[in-house]
Amino acid sequence: MKEQMEEEEGSSLSISSIGGVAKGRRRDKGCLSTNPQLKRGRRLQLLQMLALPFVPILALIVQNAFTLRNIVVNRHEVVDIDRQVTVATELGKLTTSLQFERTEIAYNIYTNGSTLRANLTQTFLKTLWAIGNVTTWPIALSVDGLAPENRDVLTTADRFCEVLKAFRLKVTNTTDDVNVTEMVGWYNLVNAALLDHFTNQIKETDTSGVWRYLIAFKNILRSIENFGISMVYGLNFFGRGVLQPHNYLQYVRHDVLGTDLLNSSLKFALQLGEKMTRRLNSNWMDVHERRQLVLKNVRQNASINEATTYFDLMANYVTELRTFQKEIRKEIRSSIDKILEEANSREAEGMAILALVLVVSPIIIVLVCNAVATIQVYASNLIIKAQELKAEQRRSDTLLFQMLPPSVARQLKHAQEVPAEFYSNVTVYFSDIVGFTEIAAESTPLEVVRFLNSIYKLFDARIEHYDVYKVETIGDSYMVASGLPEKNGRKHVSEIATMALDLLAGSSAFAIPHRPGERLQIRSGIHTGPVVAGIVGSKMPRYCLFGDTVNTASRMETTGEPLRIHISYEVNEALCQVGGFDTELRGLVEVKGKGVLETYWLVGKQGGITRASELDTPGFFEDLQPMFIRRLRASFSH
Repeated sequence: MKEQMEEEEGSSLSISSIGGVAKGRRRDKGCLSTNPQLKRGRRLQLLQMLALPFVPILALIVQNAFTLRNIVVNRHEVVDIDRQVTVATELGKLTTSLQFERTEIAYNIYTNGSTLRANLTQTFLKTLWAIGNVTTWPIALSVDGLAPENRDVLTTADRFCEVLKAFRLKVTNTTDDVNVTEMVGWYNLVNAALLDHFTNQIKETDTSGVWRYLIAFKNILRSIENFGISMVYGLNFFGRGVLQPHNYLQYVRHDVLGTDLLNSSLKFALQLGEKMTRRLNSNWMDVHERRQLVLKNVRQNASINEATTYFDLMANYVTELRTFQKEIRKEIRSSIDKILEEANSREAEGMAILALVLVVSPIIIVLVCNAVATIQVYASNLIIKAQELKAEQRRSDTLLFQMLPPSVARQLKHAQEVPAEFYSNVTVYFSDIVGFTEIAAESTPLEVVRFLNSIYKLFDARIEHYDVYKVETIGDSYMVASGLPEKNGRKHVSEIATMALDLLAGSSAFAIPHRPGERLQIRSGIHTGPVVAGIVGSKMPRYCLFGDTVNTASRMETTGEPLRIHISYEVNEALCQVGGFDTELRGLVEVKGKGVLETYWLVGKQGGITRASELDTPGFFEDLQPMFIRRLRASFSH
């Protein structure tokens, strides 16, 4: 309690940081430098006040620096996305050429060399042109599924052209369906490797706001590839009259994937998707009828005309999808340009704010100088008043903390409601003076007051050495508790037990002031258990305890004997767990309101009791003033 009160006295007023300057002037030379009563102190305070405007200025500079950094990072991110999409577009054009080439070869084979469409030589030249326009080749890309010696086919343009020419010679001189399947598989593997490479390079989780179009762009690329593959198997159906089971499964797989990816792309690019949906619906019925024929896979007569018609319909359909792909690319470009424009605008705004701050800061400095000069006029008077206020508050706090627990008093000082609190483990001590009624009857009121003041002064001095809280005194009854209002774990039992032994020892040596030959005898009782504690009253609030534990502790005291400490069974069990205390069984005792209880005597403590030597010094109790008055006087002297 003493430590808590001293802490509260030291921190009761935040304004003490102002009032402590004059006192520090006598002790610490460092305080002289900040004393506004001195010329040097005023200059230092002026410099400190002038430094204040630079804090927001510096904050704005830092904020602008971070903003500009974020703008630059965002710009780099957007430019990087634009570069990625550009590379993807180049590789996409190559993929488109390979798709055309695959379809043209399949058309040529399944229509027995029909020349109704562009010849293969022109198609091959377009592919070579697309290869030459690719600026960045995926050097580390390996095409899984090809022969080991050809897996590096996409590492360079020359290597790809070499392998591609050899493969063309192989597949254009055959009509065997097995070789056709090999041809389709080869083109599928190469296109899949290219698609996987450049779609994986495009970031989807960016802060630029174009991620929806990026996903739509990637999905439409894969959708076109799947429709191109399904188109080859569709040509097989119309050119041969039926699809073999393996080829039929491949058609269904790629047709479904192409449709799902297209729908996903249309949803992510919603506005463009609505326009594209209307355009696709114009020839959707013809495409849908032939798709249904292929899905039914009912054997029919092979027809070059049907294959050509299907080829033209699907080619137009895929061309519309490529148009959608180009529109998405334009939208990405437009969004990127808009973001870059916004970044430039924010950068200009940040520079303008910075310039404004630099212009306004001198004006702020002049105003601060004038304000500081005015403030310093009142500084000396403020220091004196703050010292007086601090001293008065320390005095009031000293009195208040003698009446209420510091934690409770702090809440009341801040006009907070203090609710009742439940404590599961608290030890309560009661004592009274044996024969006090006879002593009071034979003494004058003044002698009784002097007598009680002396004994309570003794008790108050001794309990300050323990982690306990003095609840109240009523007449000759003295009540102390441990474990509240600050919980102390399991220490409350040992603290109360040691204190009880100390009070018993002190009272044995106490002589009644107006009866020099008569020694004081007290009767003590202790019990431990749960209680409820709270503030009672508003006019003169008191911190009170309620519960069966309080009643039982009182019964332990009333059923005890002079110069002995009567404890309950629960206290004895707790002391046995703690260890270091000597108890003896009293036996079964009839306790009013409780029945027959097994109780014990607290005999002593192993190792004795440690206390201040001045408490046993003769004459220590001659000054009959209460201890809190001594503290109050000490605070006045400061």
